[in-house]
Amino acid sequence: MKITASALSLNVGDVTASANFVKQYFGFSEEMSAEGFVSLSRPDAGFNLVFLKIGLETFKPIHMRGHRADGLLVAFVVDDIDREYARLQSEGVTITTPIETEPWGERFFQVTDPNGVVIQLVQWVTSPSDS
Repeated sequence: MKITASALSLNVGDVTASANFVKQYFGFSEEMSAEGFVSLSRPDAGFNLVFLKIGLETFKPIHMRGHRADGLLVAFVVDDIDREYARLQSEGVTITTPIETEPWGERFFQVTDPNGVVIQLVQWVTSPSDS
């Protein structure tokens, strides 16, 4: 098998609100969109972030059609967590979980988009293999 692209697809109530949030605060660009659908990317992310309107008729599997993105984190590893924390605060983004450092070297904080999708920014202050 050869994987040629990757995407994370999330069901949300307001596709435009989530798309605008990641475009404004995380530098994603819209690649394509249609009614109830938007696919966003950035060259260094390694995947497309897709938002789908809850209940979209074309969503499969059908039994998941009415579900919303819940109980997951979208995580971005960054090279300067403190700078990103200060930037997002200065831009008025509400911080969901203040910056903290885990004993194994993961320094992170979390924000939440208008649909409740939690976005976590992470920097490894020690290599995960060093712990």
